[in-house]
Amino acid sequence: MIKLKKKTPIIDQHDKFGFYGNKFGGNYCAETMRKPIEDLSKLFEKLRKDRKFLKKRDHYFKHYLGGETPFFKLENLTRYLGGAQIWCKDVSAINGDAHKAYHATVNALICKESGKRYIAGDTGAGMFGKNLAMAAKKMNLKCKIFMGTKDISRQAPNVKFMRDAGAEVVPVNSGSKTLVDAVSECMRHYVSNCDNTHLAVGSAIGCNIFLKICAWSTSQISRELKKQLILEFGEIPKLKLINVIGGGSSALGFWNEFIDYDKKHVELIGVEAKYAAPLSTNAKVAILHGAAQYCLTDKEGQIAETRSLSAGLDYPGSSPLHGLLKDSGRARYTNASDKDALAAFKLITKLEDIRPSLEPAHAWSECIRLAPKLKKSDVLVVNNCGKGYKDKKIYIEELGYYPK
Repeated sequence: MIKLKKKTPIIDQHDKFGFYGNKFGGNYCAETMRKPIEDLSKLFEKLRKDRKFLKKRDHYFKHYLGGETPFFKLENLTRYLGGAQIWCKDVSAINGDAHKAYHATVNALICKESGKRYIAGDTGAGMFGKNLAMAAKKMNLKCKIFMGTKDISRQAPNVKFMRDAGAEVVPVNSGSKTLVDAVSECMRHYVSNCDNTHLAVGSAIGCNIFLKICAWSTSQISRELKKQLILEFGEIPKLKLINVIGGGSSALGFWNEFIDYDKKHVELIGVEAKYAAPLSTNAKVAILHGAAQYCLTDKEGQIAETRSLSAGLDYPGSSPLHGLLKDSGRARYTNASDKDALAAFKLITKLEDIRPSLEPAHAWSECIRLAPKLKKSDVLVVNNCGKGYKDKKIYIEELGYYPK
């Protein structure tokens, strides 16, 4: 079993080739990408230790993104289920409506520091695209967003927002016409334009530097949560942190500050979409978008297509860092069906004043399943990492309504 290093950030637990546990990650990229990736790696390592840059990042997080996101108990849901205490870290309250705001903002700041005028990114659910478009406009950058045509159709509100913010949305009509194809096209664009374009990968995937930037940015979530838990309970109580898993960026941010805790004290639970679940099924390690990771493959070993109502989870791989957490035994992974997620949305919106998108609805379904089996002293915290308005059309089609 792979062993994690204590007191070492998980993003830094790789060897000189970018591999975690000698198994996950790496830098499988075109020769023309090597120099830009090396330059970006050096720049990032410099910036993450630079007080002026950190001050600028914190300024944007507080004054542009709105500062600390809420943490509160769901009294009605807790009472209804009759088991563990259920708490919500409502990251969807951020300016930008999702955790993607953190690494979109940081990528735009890095782009400015690099002296480049153009920034390109991929998006599935549209949340990263929306936030990258916002950040680019704020920092006077030209922005290009690659998005599968299937996702353009099902996430129309975010597409409109991107275009209204001045970003160019590039439709990707190849393959499954979803996130996996958008990432591929975005990377191809970068190979040809790396001299003047910064590549902002939308999740903690890809070559080593891209997943490091992403996970470093979203770790703001757990820094806040740790303080909020101590303020509420006087200590870090015994708890379970439940997060949806697609590429895995929100979970890494949600869990970062708690990875060194014993798993009996703080359990990390990841919830994938049932038919896009490389971590919770018997998936093999494969190379996708420049990194070795658990990935769904077909009988010939080729990358398999996935299926989920949730555009943000419709991806065949997962972050190499989640492979590391899985194989070390630090996190456990399960999955939920579209039906489970819809049922969770229906119950939560009936009892509480939150409207999760389809992505965190998967995490809420696991919370609803677990809570009745636990003691009243047990604490469950769910990362509500995205607002549901983007999925309003899907909710109406599947449930017949969208709550006010």
